[in-house]
Amino acid sequence: MVKLRNLVLFLLLLTVAAPILLYTTDPSASFKTPSSKREFLEDVTALTFNSDENRLNLLPRESPAVVRRDVVGSVLYSTQDSDSSSLRRQETRDQLSAARVLSATDDETQSLTVNPIQQVTDAAPEIDNKPSDVHVSADSSQSKERMQVQLTQKTNEKVDEQEPKDSGAEKERGGNGLMPDAHVRHLKDQLIRAKVYLSLPAAKANPHFVRELRLRVKEVQRAVSDASMDSDLPKNALEKLKAMELTLAKGKQIQDDCSTVVKKLRAMLHSAEEQLGTHKKQTMFLTQLTAKTIPKGLHCLPLRLTTDYYALNSSEQQFPNQEKLEDNQLYHYALFSDNVLAASVVVNSTITNAKHPSKHVFHIVTDRLNYAAMRMWFLRNPPGKATIQVQNVEEFTWLNSSYSPVLKQLSSRSMIDYYFRAHHTNSDANLKFRNPKYLSILNHLRFYLPEIFPKLSKVLFLDDDIVVQKDLSGLWSVDLKGNVNGAVETCGESFHRFDRYLNFSNPLISKNFDPRACGWAYGMNVFDLDQWKRQNITEVYHRWQNLNQDRELWKLGTLPPGLITFWKRTYPLERRWHVLGLGYNPSVNQRDIERAAVVHYNGNLKPWLEIGLPKYRGIWSKHVDYEHVYIRDCNINP
Repeated sequence: MVKLRNLVLFLLLLTVAAPILLYTTDPSASFKTPSSKREFLEDVTALTFNSDENRLNLLPRESPAVVRRDVVGSVLYSTQDSDSSSLRRQETRDQLSAARVLSATDDETQSLTVNPIQQVTDAAPEIDNKPSDVHVSADSSQSKERMQVQLTQKTNEKVDEQEPKDSGAEKERGGNGLMPDAHVRHLKDQLIRAKVYLSLPAAKANPHFVRELRLRVKEVQRAVSDASMDSDLPKNALEKLKAMELTLAKGKQIQDDCSTVVKKLRAMLHSAEEQLGTHKKQTMFLTQLTAKTIPKGLHCLPLRLTTDYYALNSSEQQFPNQEKLEDNQLYHYALFSDNVLAASVVVNSTITNAKHPSKHVFHIVTDRLNYAAMRMWFLRNPPGKATIQVQNVEEFTWLNSSYSPVLKQLSSRSMIDYYFRAHHTNSDANLKFRNPKYLSILNHLRFYLPEIFPKLSKVLFLDDDIVVQKDLSGLWSVDLKGNVNGAVETCGESFHRFDRYLNFSNPLISKNFDPRACGWAYGMNVFDLDQWKRQNITEVYHRWQNLNQDRELWKLGTLPPGLITFWKRTYPLERRWHVLGLGYNPSVNQRDIERAAVVHYNGNLKPWLEIGLPKYRGIWSKHVDYEHVYIRDCNINP
């Protein structure tokens, strides 16, 4: 009986004590410790929800610390115990809702510059005005629930406003709605921000953060490397982007002095500008050097041609149809060049587009070094029914220093020192003033056309860096209205006006010319040689050359003296005849190029050089037969 009574008492005690223990013990006590809260929040932020990703992907991922502190300006977890388990369950649902909005972001959202969370909090002053470190007790759960609902609603409104813009830009950005280099740009921006934090005193005082940030910098640098598009990035690049973003968020919490960050960024900007200026100067110098250098293939070609030319007998060295050279009923071209391949492209492109090739006559003048090679090329590659003449400038006995002031200046010691002495390298702001090509008399022959072609009435002058795309015979019927020169004006940009070429601080220039007058282009010019002789243009040129003996009036090549010599003697041609800029400007209008009769590679980026602009090289290279035995043996490739 005693045992039975004890058993009954024990069961009664158990039925009474168990409910008491069950309802008085807090089942959520496991969430009280800080480590438990961190584990819980990290688990929540790692969850994936089957929701509309396009909406949620607009929000950048935040670190757990930011989630705890910055969502509504208060701590989501209260350090005080609640008296009601239902209240805690309600808070847990609120936390899950907020964490869902913040953690369901996609990798692609890192490129957005506007944070919708920040927009919402900026629009809610009642939230922003609260300190971020205020602890909310369980008694204020209703107010917190109202603020979180308002936050979610406003965030959804921002997302809805953003969606039409993103969908409208989808075609321009690509299938994922982002620019093709969005992630690359973001990674590079992260590197800049990381360098700022590493240089700030507050960050340096935290060695653990510095080690972590330096590790992230190395990872991002390896990921970006030489990538210019998102497709160039490795597969783990987005993981590195996320990790760096979390580390930078820590840095933002450590360094709260905005003025220090601004000062550092300004110092970095100033340093970057100085480095950019230095690199620009180096690039200009190297570009000028490359433009002056003869590629190996172009050096090989004239050597091969010269050797074969002197193996011919005298009868094989003559061109046919020489009786046409002085016929004014035909179309005559003047081409002065020491580049065999470039001259061949000019002739080939002109004849290819000519309606009556037999009526075209090409007068080519070259130097003694390339004379045999130039003749050999056109003997082996005659331009159809057109007529070719190749002359050696050394055979112009009338062209000497006693007659030509420029020839006397070119041979002077001061001029040679100016172009070749190394200590003058930094004396001129523009290195193209010092290009030795201006020492070549071939560059100045354009001022002696009546002397070179005394029997001709009209000549079309062509540079060797042009390509002809249409028939040019119509230029001989253009009425120049008594002018000597017909050229396309270059008024579209300010640097093509007179004050960019001439020294208007000199009274001789300022009294005689208008600084804002439109310049015009050499490269395709119609010259009326009868008017030239009548107006004594060569003497005008000589007079100005004598006045510029000390290079006080101009410094650059042949265009400035051309502007002076043909001042008020130039007739403006229609722009469709001549389009310039293919040797320096990558943004020439494609429609203008297609409509142009002549395209001009003026500038340093010639199409036969490796530095030539690839987008324009095809226009030039299609007139070169790369299967030709000479071209192939000299390893000249498109």
